[in-house]
Amino acid sequence: MALMKFRPDNFTLMLVATVLLASFLPATGQVASSFETLTTAAVALLFFLHGAKLSRQAILAGIMHWRLHLFIVGSTFVVFPLLGWALKPLLTPLVSPELYVGVMFLCVLPSTVQSSIAFVSMARGNIPAAICSASASTLLGVFITPLLVSVFVTAHGASGSLVDAVVKILLQLMLPFALGHLLQRWVGPFIKKHGKLTKVVDQGSILLVVYTAFSAAVVQGIWRQVSVTTLVGLLVISAIILALALLLTTFLSRRLGFSKEDEITAVFCGSKKSLVSGVPMAKVLFASSTVGMMVLPLMLFHQMQLMVCGVLAAKYAKRAQQLEGDKAMGTAAAGK
Repeated sequence: MALMKFRPDNFTLMLVATVLLASFLPATGQVASSFETLTTAAVALLFFLHGAKLSRQAILAGIMHWRLHLFIVGSTFVVFPLLGWALKPLLTPLVSPELYVGVMFLCVLPSTVQSSIAFVSMARGNIPAAICSASASTLLGVFITPLLVSVFVTAHGASGSLVDAVVKILLQLMLPFALGHLLQRWVGPFIKKHGKLTKVVDQGSILLVVYTAFSAAVVQGIWRQVSVTTLVGLLVISAIILALALLLTTFLSRRLGFSKEDEITAVFCGSKKSLVSGVPMAKVLFASSTVGMMVLPLMLFHQMQLMVCGVLAAKYAKRAQQLEGDKAMGTAAAGK
């Protein structure tokens, strides 16, 4: 049973299959151009649907908890980049300089939305605050991630200026998101009724981006640059960064006197990075030939964070159940 908790999910298996497909049958020439166009449209649809799903009521319910939100934003956009930068002497011997840039890109990304909220719910944390923080992280990431890329990553392959990067993200990601939110009144009920649609677009758009990115990377010779030893090095790096993020968010949230529910929200929202946001951002911020190298660390970190946080959420939930049981027994004893 313990091993089953660490079994890769179906989406991870699809990601692996997509990378293998791109490795053996990469898209080239006109086919590659067609996939680029299709990918851009799929990503725009993805952010349109997320905009249409955004609940204003849930955001307002959690927005007043400003200390918790500042903590999560600080963990996502300050602690993570500083970890990647401070650990450079330890990390660079494990991977190539190009993949270290991918690790730094991972560190400057926003937090996840769906999985953060799901884990907070499973662990019995502050769900409204999780919805608010996770959504805010994604929106702030549109502006903060390109800025951090210009500080930590530009010298290693980011394409274009900061202004160009922000404009591209606004047009390709935020404009569809805003349109979806403005049309929420009309399209929201349809999306809620067909909940699987967003999941299909979520996963489909990421698979398209990964296929086009790795196709370009394969043509450029990515597998001549990434060995099994390098992949093991990336896994070690992901484990180090994730472990430090989890330890720091847990320790600091307790030092700040957060309740157990808020601690859970801080840990799960402040320790994860978004594949859904990261892959499209990499497509916008980096040259096509380098996107594969940029998203490889993110893909490995994504699976690791899901497995580890799944086990951690189960432990939080078990603790909450035990406390509720003890409280119920105490109440019953007092009644006698």
